[in-house]
This record gives sequence, C-alpha cells and structure tokens, in this order.
Amino acid sequence: MKDESSRGEWSSKIGFVLAAAGSAIGLGSIWRFPYIAGQSGGAAFVAVYLVLVFSIGISLMMAEIVIGKKGKLNAVGSFGKLGGRRWSLVGWGGVVAAFVILSYYGVIGGWTIAYIFKSFFGLMEVTGAGEVARVFEDFISSGTQMVFFQCLFMGATVFVVFRGVSGGIERLCTFCMPALFVLMLLLIGRSVTLPGAMEGVAFFLKPDFSKVTGEVFLSALGQAFFSLSLGIGAMIIYGSYLPEDSDIPKSSLQICLLTFLISLMAGLIIFPSLFAFGMEPGAGAGLTFITLPVVFSRMPGGVLWSALFFVLFFFAALTSSVSLLEVAVSYLIDSLGWARRRATIFLGCLITLVGIPSALSQGAVRINVFGLSFLDAADFFASNLIMPIVGFLISVFLGWVVPSVAEEGITNEGARPFRGKKVWLFILRFVAPICILVIFVAGLKW
Repeated sequence: MKDESSRGEWSSKIGFVLAAAGSAIGLGSIWRFPYIAGQSGGAAFVAVYLVLVFSIGISLMMAEIVIGKKGKLNAVGSFGKLGGRRWSLVGWGGVVAAFVILSYYGVIGGWTIAYIFKSFFGLMEVTGAGEVARVFEDFISSGTQMVFFQCLFMGATVFVVFRGVSGGIERLCTFCMPALFVLMLLLIGRSVTLPGAMEGVAFFLKPDFSKVTGEVFLSALGQAFFSLSLGIGAMIIYGSYLPEDSDIPKSSLQICLLTFLISLMAGLIIFPSLFAFGMEPGAGAGLTFITLPVVFSRMPGGVLWSALFFVLFFFAALTSSVSLLEVAVSYLIDSLGWARRRATIFLGCLITLVGIPSALSQGAVRINVFGLSFLDAADFFASNLIMPIVGFLISVFLGWVVPSVAEEGITNEGARPFRGKKVWLFILRFVAPICILVIFVAGLKW
C-alpha cells in the first residue's frame, strides 16, 4: 500500500516559487543563455527573449501548474484524471523527456563538481599557460573521471529527492536560490569593475534592433521555452503539491521574473569579463569550461573567482536535476504505490546507468547515434522532439479540450478572479501552438 506521506506538499508559497524557479534556472540560464545570447546579437536577443518569456513562456507555465493543481497527481496521472486515458500519453512524454534529460544532465552536472576541484588544483596555472582546451579534452576523454563525477552529482540529486518535497527539494532551493544571488552579485561586482568591462555591458544591455532577424527570434523562442523547464512535467508535479488557495498567475510571474533575472545576472558576469580581456562573446558551448577559465586566470585571485563560479554552476544544476528526478519518482509513488525512498534510489541508480554511455561518448569511447555522440543524440531526442510535442499538446489540451479546467484552475473555482484569463486562453489556443510548431520544425532542420 502506498505511503501517503511519500507524496508531500510545499510548506510555504515562497518555497514553491523558489523550487520552481530553481527547476527552471539550471544550466539553461547559466550555461546555455549566455552563449546563445553571444551568438545571437547580445542585447537584441535579450530584448526578444524578455518579451517571449512574459507572453508565451508564462502562459505555458501557468498551464502546466494548473494541470498539476487540478489533477493532484504526477504528469501521467493528472492528464489521465482530467482528460482520460489517451491523454495520459502526454504525461508519459514528459516523464520520458525528464528521464532522458537527467541521464545526460547528470554528466554535465558532474563537470561542475570536477571544475570546482580543478579550480583549486592547477586549473589557473595550466590555463595561464594556454592549455585550458587540452585540460578539458583530457577530462572528457577520461571515462573513469567522467563516470566518477557523474555518480557524485547523481548521488547529491538522489539525496535531496530522497528527503521529500518540503524536507528535501524545498529546503535545498530555499538555501540555494539566495546563495545563487549572493554568489552572482559577488561575481558581477568583480566582472563589471574590470578595465574595459563597460563595452561588454553595452553589448549585453544596449539593443541594436537591426540585429533582430528570424534566426535571432527563433533562438530566443527556443531559449524561452527550454529555460523555463516546460514540456517535461516538472511544473505539473510541482503544481500538484500546491495548496488549494494558491495564486497561480502571481506565482508564475514570480518564477519567470526570477528565471529572467538569473539569466541577466549570468550575462553580466560573463560578457563584461570577455570584453575586458578581448575575448569572443560567441564562443559557443565551450564558453563555460574553456573560455571562462582563461578569463579567471587573468584576474587577481583567479582561483577564488573560478571556484565561486563553478559552485554557483553546481547549485543551479542541482536545483534543476532534483525536479527532473521528481517527475519520474512521483509516477512510481502515485501510480504504483511505491514509497518515496524506494522509488528515488531505484530511479537514481537506473538513470545513472543509462547516463554512462553519455559520459563515455564525449571522448573515452566512440558511441555515435545517427552521426551524433550519444549525449548529443539524447539531447536531440528529448529537447528537439519530445519537449516541443508535449508543450504543443499541453496548450491544445487546456485551450481546446478542457477549457473549463483551465478557467477553474487559474481562478481557484472563481475565488481568485484573473483579469488576463481571455488573453491567456487565446495564447494557449492560437499563439503557443504555432510558436511551438515553429520550434519543432526548426529543431528537426538543425
């Protein structure tokens, strides 16, 4: 019989907001956002991203939270309860996406732990000697190191989820989110006071709208969708732990504000530093682990600044990974009656094992799928295929199939009137599906 205490509930509204923001922030805001912004025109990209987060992004976030709050179950169970068995397949899509993403997310999360240690043990010295790329290549080519640090990161994720909703996830995010802000403010203070840093600030915050192209818009749309953890069921399961009197529009706005603010702060750490040392802002995915150590090595006290940055990176990754694991764990708790501890340990071990090919495929062993490394193929499958399909079906489900559920959920059965209800439903019915289809088609083309 199911352990009823396994399910849990948020102990406070701010705990939910911080946990949901932690889920959304993750690597998407601190790793992906800066390099995508650097490749897409800087401030012009940021301006488009801002508009999309607070229109389409927030609308889909409210939709997922409503489904969870009304269903009071995991993603599979909530869809089945509200729309019937065939709609539970949408929830399954979210569970599969979360499982696959965490399998390789744990690998990249392990990199953050490794680079905390490397910062203290010679990274600045070899970086100053111009060998930072070789250090990174040697690291990802070492199967032993890759799997070891992956297991460390997954162990931390399992530990948090094992402790439950309020005692584990909420407590972690209540600590980590303020810590993130403090660390980021310290790093911003160091970055913007470097000689020549203001050129980087202007690149990031002073938009030239002539640079807004179809490609920039598409990049911003994809980033807005993925950086808010939409389409994987995380917001559904977090919404299912909400009390009945929750203000979903207000909480969603706070989550989106925090996510955008963290992305903005990440850019203010990175771009002033890059311009101060004459480095390329569009360095791509290697920006964090190859380019930034070069910047830190040229700063006084570089060891400390490097370590602080990767600690910050670890916190962000961990708050996201616990939400990914919770998506799958909640299914075993709600649908199969497993106790939380059993479900967490089983899935943590299984996902770690599934993630080992991703860890090894970066250089230790050649594991290719359709011309991509195993990690990149897993990312493509989850991010370019499943997440857009799930996001599209969520908007169709609430906008067209069960609009009464949408209205009841967003207003707490009329107890909290929502003035933007008609605009929200219009976005769900027309704007969001079209934009998600654009993301989906473009993702297949790329």
